[in-house]
Amino acid sequence: MKFCWSTLTVRNMEESIKFYEDIVGLNVDRRYPAGPDAEIAFLGDGETKVELICYKGKEDINIGEDISWGFIVDSVDKKIEFLQEKGIEILDGPFQPSPQAKFFFISDPNGLRIQFFENVKEK
Repeated sequence: MKFCWSTLTVRNMEESIKFYEDIVGLNVDRRYPAGPDAEIAFLGDGETKVELICYKGKEDINIGEDISWGFIVDSVDKKIEFLQEKGIEILDGPFQPSPQAKFFFISDPNGLRIQFFENVKEK
């Protein structure tokens, strides 16, 4: 069995795609209407995708605070600097629970916690 995608219902498709392209670094793989009042976009270059669904007129998005999506970055410090330049608030961290792991959290436009994780190499 393979994990294919994780789905997030979003308030605004354009705002969400811009966030995942510009901030996270994902590319739109495909995007299409899903009936008269919905649109779907899949993002990512690998086997596993992020699926965004936007329903016309749906403003209440219910995202649990104990859920997050994690993305690997080359450098936590450089990513934090990039996000600060963009005016994006760091929610938690950075943390380094072991010499090999460093991470922090931000929020996407819908309130989903996004984790950026660095596999720290020995110097």
